[in-house]
Order: sequence, then C-alpha cells, then structure tokens
Amino acid sequence: MSQTVFVLEDDADISRLVQYQLERAGFIAKPYAAIGSIVQDAERSRPALFLLDIMVPGGDGMDLCRRLRQHPTLSSVPVIFLTARASENDRVHGLELGADDYITKPFGTRELIARVRAVLRRFEPSEAPGPLSVVKIEEIEIDGSAMQLRVKGELVPTTATEFRLLDYLARHPARVFSRDQLLDAVWGDARFVTPRSVDVYVRRIREKVEADPETPRYLKTMRGAGYRFEIPKTREAQ
Repeated sequence: MSQTVFVLEDDADISRLVQYQLERAGFIAKPYAAIGSIVQDAERSRPALFLLDIMVPGGDGMDLCRRLRQHPTLSSVPVIFLTARASENDRVHGLELGADDYITKPFGTRELIARVRAVLRRFEPSEAPGPLSVVKIEEIEIDGSAMQLRVKGELVPTTATEFRLLDYLARHPARVFSRDQLLDAVWGDARFVTPRSVDVYVRRIREKVEADPETPRYLKTMRGAGYRFEIPKTREAQ
C-alpha cells in the first residue's frame, strides 16, 4: 500500500517537482501551498511523513512542526524540512523542534527520495521478536516492536529518531558511544546530521525519561568520549 506524504511548499514549480518525484517513487503526494488545513487533514487521514518548507504564506513551517510534535495523535509522524534556510543554527533549531531530517535547497531529486525512504525506514518497528523486544529499566519501558516508550506506566510520545537513539543506547547499557558511532548506528548516511545534532537529541530524550534532565540518572555524558546508558545500581534491568 502506498504511503502518503504531505508536502508543504509554496513555490509551485518546486511543489510539482517534489510531487512528481514522490509519485514516481511509489508514494502518494498531497501538496499544500500554505499551512491552512494541513493539521485537520492529517487528523482525518494520517500521513506517513510531513515534508515541510519553512517560509510559507500564513505561517511558518517550524511553528507547524512544533504544533505537530505537541499533537496527541500526530506527534510521532516523521518530519523532514525542505528549505532554503541552510545555516547551522536553522538546522539545529529544526532538530530541537523534532525534525527527523533537514534538506536544503537546491536539492537533488534522487537524494530527496533516498532520504525520505531512509527516514521512513527509521520509523519501522524493530524486528526483534517476543520478550527480547522490550527493555525495562526501573520506571522506563522501551518496546522495540511497537516503538513505544512508557515512563511510570504512561505512554510518552517520541519521534522515530528519538526512539531509535534511546532504544540503541538502552540495549547496550554501560557501553560508551562516541557521537560519530551514534550517528552511524542511528542516522546512517543522513548528511544533515552533525555531532551537535546528537547532543540535541540526547537533551530531548532526557526531558522525556529523566526526573531531573539536568542531573540524569540514565543518559550519562562521558566528557570527551560521548554518551552511555547507565542502569542505576539500586536495580537491575528486568
């Protein structure tokens, strides 16, 4: 079954090009020239991915991303920015809002499709079968098959990338990973991601799993080395 991509792009020529390339690759593309009804339409028919320009009439793609990440049913849908704003600050800000990729204009159409597919693959549930797919550490429960995070029994929304990073670290407790190792393991060949991007995602995850993100119990920073997931000594992983 074809996956639907909502495309927010006010430049008609770029919108037609993106729509053509997506449909040629087997996707269903639904174009929008302005923010307008995009959220309401997504509530009625949930897309597989949002592809958002930033500077559009009647709103801002980053504000829309923020709204989506706070939405009760759309928060986990992957978001890719497709924009002419290419500074590192813009990229980092996009990540902080929860974007899964950031593509700058001008762009190659083959690269666009490759990165759409890469983000969607990242969103696919783990193939780990049965009980091995669930990691339980104190009040944290990470279900790799369902791609769900629970803290104190409550379901906590995450983006696909946030979940992948947390899941990877939690399945290798006590091991220190450099930022470059995490980039390879979680993002693969996503070119927009930098070591600074990893820091942004770790900060976002801490806000979801730590009682005090400023003094983390689980996601530890190893100064000069990277990050590790630590199981507190008071209890063992179940």
